[in-house]
Amino acid sequence: MSTPSTTNGHPSTGASIAEPKPASTDIDLDAPEQYLNRELTWLAFVKRVLHEADDSRTPLLERVKFIAITGSILDEFFMKRIGGLKQQVAAGVHKLTVDGRTPIQQIKESHEVIRALTTEQQGLWVHLQKKVGEIGVQVASYESLSEADQSWLRDDYLENIFPLVTPQAMDPAHPFPFVSNLSLNLLVSLHYPSDPTPLMARVKVPLGSGVPRFIQVGDSMTFVALEEIMANNLDLLFPGMVIERTELFRVTRNADVESDEDKADDLLALIESELQERKFAPIVRIQIARGMDSTHRGRLAAELGLDEQADVFEVDGFLGIGDLFQLAVLDIPEHRDPDHRPVDPASLVGRSNIFHAIRDQGALLLHHPYEAFGTSVERFLREASEDPKVRAIKMTLYRTSSKSRVIQHLINAALNGKQVAVAVELKARFDEEANINWASKLEQAGIHVTYGIVGLKTHCKIILVVRRDHDGLRRYVHLGTGNYHEETAKLYSDLGLLTCDPDIGRDATELFNYLTTGYKPNRSYKKLLPAPKLLKPALLKKIRREIRRVSEGQKGVIQIKTNALEDVDITRALYEASQAGVHVDLIVRDSCRLRPGVPGLSENIRVVSIVGRFLEHSRIVYFRNGGEEEYYIGSADCMTRNLVSRVEVLTPVEPEALQAELRTVLDILVDDQRSAWDMRPDGTYVQRNGDKDIDGTHQQMIKWVEGRFAEANRLRRRSARGPRGHAASDE
Repeated sequence: MSTPSTTNGHPSTGASIAEPKPASTDIDLDAPEQYLNRELTWLAFVKRVLHEADDSRTPLLERVKFIAITGSILDEFFMKRIGGLKQQVAAGVHKLTVDGRTPIQQIKESHEVIRALTTEQQGLWVHLQKKVGEIGVQVASYESLSEADQSWLRDDYLENIFPLVTPQAMDPAHPFPFVSNLSLNLLVSLHYPSDPTPLMARVKVPLGSGVPRFIQVGDSMTFVALEEIMANNLDLLFPGMVIERTELFRVTRNADVESDEDKADDLLALIESELQERKFAPIVRIQIARGMDSTHRGRLAAELGLDEQADVFEVDGFLGIGDLFQLAVLDIPEHRDPDHRPVDPASLVGRSNIFHAIRDQGALLLHHPYEAFGTSVERFLREASEDPKVRAIKMTLYRTSSKSRVIQHLINAALNGKQVAVAVELKARFDEEANINWASKLEQAGIHVTYGIVGLKTHCKIILVVRRDHDGLRRYVHLGTGNYHEETAKLYSDLGLLTCDPDIGRDATELFNYLTTGYKPNRSYKKLLPAPKLLKPALLKKIRREIRRVSEGQKGVIQIKTNALEDVDITRALYEASQAGVHVDLIVRDSCRLRPGVPGLSENIRVVSIVGRFLEHSRIVYFRNGGEEEYYIGSADCMTRNLVSRVEVLTPVEPEALQAELRTVLDILVDDQRSAWDMRPDGTYVQRNGDKDIDGTHQQMIKWVEGRFAEANRLRRRSARGPRGHAASDE
């Protein structure tokens, strides 16, 4: 199927979109076979990421990075998804998913896919290990080193790591030790020289807190895994003992631990309690190195409360493959992606005051990571904190970085006498502890901090700045698809809107009044579509409107870019749109319930997934609407949790120039011949294999944004000269 193209900034409705095919409507849209499974389609995404590690077009160390990413993704999958499914099983839940599976079936099928993925993953690392050896980076075994190198490593270990190591006996006098989440452990079998009675001990490999997985041998480019160094120097821990064998294991605990907020008197105390509970949550997986003694394997499973057949994963290779990130970031430029330095937003080039720039242009669109977060969003907050005309700043905070300048700007604003209010989401998974600390720091600076709405996660990304302009109070708003996190802003593909639209400003005020009180009167919104009240009904209504347009003889086009499509009602509505003849493009990064290209059901739908240098994270929604086109960006994925259980916001992008920018982005995505994968009706994917030197989405976006920046600079220099050489003013 051909793809939409740009015509004067608008999607062409001519030859570039195939004529929609009328479809039969006698297909049962409730039948389980019409829907794919959320967990299995997520694992299919992992397979696409793993393919990047196998793609020779990708620089070598970036391939190592991608294989490490798959390890981290699978760890999180067990902690969140398998953990949640096991809780359902324990609670006696037998309800079928829309695709007809019980929790037990989903666990079983997921395990089967993961075992196959792990085999592929380990085989690929063996291949890549040889490849990195060819460029001078040796990942060596301890035994293969010279005596001099072994001696150097032993001395280094003794001085810098050994004091952190704590052996724990496993016998009737010592209960089975607590094993922390994602910890790597040595299981040591040993005995006294004069007594052959077998003894066992567990030794945790002390990774983290400055201790890396791989130890570099002196100034060489040779690296040895820490567990190998420890295993070959156990005489330091057990002097005079006979070491029989050493085996490796790693555990994963459930992270899906949530309490009932409605019964909590103190939400902060509740979240702190949940964090403590998570440390001791049930183990959902144990990974063991190949060759572990069967008796030891059985004992570990029994002690940790696991099913030996289902929950023990034997790995023929490297446990904790996510730790390969350490090698992926080695400073060898010729084997990494070319350096990328985000440019200043073209719309802000030469503007000394960001509020004047927004006011003069009405609205600006930000493209991250191609445009710098620091000179756009952070600048917006910094200038707001310093500008004497700014009266108030309100903001949501879901995730931010460990050394956040965003936090400092908010504190500076409070110190400068601004009214500052921040809605901090304490339940941001894996960032709860950091957010508790940030909330405390903000409160100590006199900032009004709220913890969101009971029963809902505050996931929207929005900043409201109230400023006394020359003609009265004006509200300036930033709405984004990504977190206010300067580190992920360099790695994630996101969008942001800076606007002083009066209706959006009033809507933002209404939203913050809701976030700071939790009260739910009949709040009125003119332009913003917030969840959980308005967003999902609005999307369904707009899909039905597109169907109606087709019935009136017009062309219907829907394009949705989202991280995941899981909501059944949205999926069903898109099927109905396809059956009516609406052309539907879905750019879905990972999980997708919908089957595209099924005759009579979804032959007018195509699903594309982009996997490349940056993580696709932006959300865009487009409706042709009979020529009166609508573009939206926002924080919500097409998932029930986002649409029903979170506070989200979708905002319209109305200026034609900004719509043209979004059209360019969408066209680059759907036309991609390097990073794009097309989903087939059975849920499998096939990669579009363009020429070796063709640019994928991310490289095209870099070139497009850099071109805009260069043109803005050229115009600025020309404008700066002014008539007869006089400098132009920004005021």
